[in-house]
Amino acid sequence: MKLLELLEGLEYSVTAGNTSDVVDPATVEVGEVINDNRKISKDSVYLCIKGANFDGHSCATDAYEKGAAAIVAETDVELPKDCKMPVVRVKDTRYAMAFISAAYFGHPAKSLKTVGITGTKGKTTTTYLIKSMLENAGHKVGLIGTVEVIIGDKHIHSENTTPESYTLQMYMRQMVDAGCDTVVMEVSSQGLMLHRSQGFIFDIGIFTNIEPDHIGPNEHKDFEDYMHCKGLLFKQCKIGIVNGDDSHVDDILEGHTCEVEKYGMKEGVDIRALNLAYIHKPGQLGVFFDTEGLINIHAEVLTPGKFSVYNALCAISVARHFGCTQEEIVSALKNAKVKGRIEMVKVSDDFTLMIDYAHNAMALKSLLSTLKDYHPNRLICLFGCGGNRSKLRRFEMGEVSGKLADFTIITSDNPRFEEPADIMNDIETGMQKTDGKYIKIQDRKEAIAYAIDNGEKGDIIVLAGKGHEDYQEIKGVKYHMDERELIQEILNERSVR
Repeated sequence: MKLLELLEGLEYSVTAGNTSDVVDPATVEVGEVINDNRKISKDSVYLCIKGANFDGHSCATDAYEKGAAAIVAETDVELPKDCKMPVVRVKDTRYAMAFISAAYFGHPAKSLKTVGITGTKGKTTTTYLIKSMLENAGHKVGLIGTVEVIIGDKHIHSENTTPESYTLQMYMRQMVDAGCDTVVMEVSSQGLMLHRSQGFIFDIGIFTNIEPDHIGPNEHKDFEDYMHCKGLLFKQCKIGIVNGDDSHVDDILEGHTCEVEKYGMKEGVDIRALNLAYIHKPGQLGVFFDTEGLINIHAEVLTPGKFSVYNALCAISVARHFGCTQEEIVSALKNAKVKGRIEMVKVSDDFTLMIDYAHNAMALKSLLSTLKDYHPNRLICLFGCGGNRSKLRRFEMGEVSGKLADFTIITSDNPRFEEPADIMNDIETGMQKTDGKYIKIQDRKEAIAYAIDNGEKGDIIVLAGKGHEDYQEIKGVKYHMDERELIQEILNERSVR
């Protein structure tokens, strides 16, 4: 592959080393594209990426000495005076990496229908809903998100909600090779800010909702910056499908270049939900609703609350563009499940037990408020907080649970390098600002067993914080721990007594 082919769509200049001598990129033969200095190889193109803790530009000489075909840089780099290795100068190497990676992997997005979802909440659940609907209609769908990457039968653990552009393009190439015709992906504000999803245009971009989150060092300086980054998706897609009820939807769409469709529960949207009715049976919570507008159906979703309706409306809006029938949509909504997102686990005919990823105050408040609408006998909340993280989160989560839950079980969750008891004491500090009743049980299995053993008829019990995670991180080591397995172990132990 010629260097010129990799640089398609970019503004750049190419010189020999740090001289002013111009190099024709059509004459430079390239073996592979590398963005990790530890993997630089002969005839590779090395992308100098500036990160929070390491600047890849510092490895320019290393790339030269290892025989790299060229480097791509956004700032001056130190090179030997006699170096004639081509240096590609661009304004932003992260932006350039997206286009170079797309070209290197043969522009896989051109062979896929691409659906990108951004928002503070609902991204993960909605990706699975859409995947389920489209597969019901005969499509083969890849998925990229917070929990995992799915390529055919292969499931890959996710490190980032939206991977680096090189990895993203690699996954899409693998999807095309595996016969996928569609990819559904979560697009985080960080991913948009760092150009991870550049290099192609989404067929459909989606906005679920926005609330203040991810604001702080190495993330977003303020809420306005957070909204701006979310809104970048709608300058990078053909059709925008957005939550018309969100108070910030106009800010998100500012300067958009796509067609727009809106869904919601208020008047003036293109697809509207009405006639909501809650489903509440032992071991099962959900909601019925009807839709009007661009599609008219009666839907049943087996996850609780209004936010489940919003997620479903979004998925319905997308499915319409893929030609899904009403029967396919209704069936997919009823049967779709997402690991660790309001995941029901049947343990008793008397009470309802669920697992959810809610791991900050905002998510926990939303979840517990939704469950209170089902008027349980008691709402029981079991959770812990991660070590080496903000103490404020612990105080806030303790206060939220104390106010909304009838009983709280404080336990351990990824203590990392802190003592679990210290973290639990911080949570207790927040609890003590309320009148909420609670107990502290450090061992998570013992805490879950206590919740099950003391469940009463009509209770709703939430195991919050772990969700899809199947480990407990202690002193730098990740130990296997899956709450589903713990529950089964507890039930087996009770059955042999």
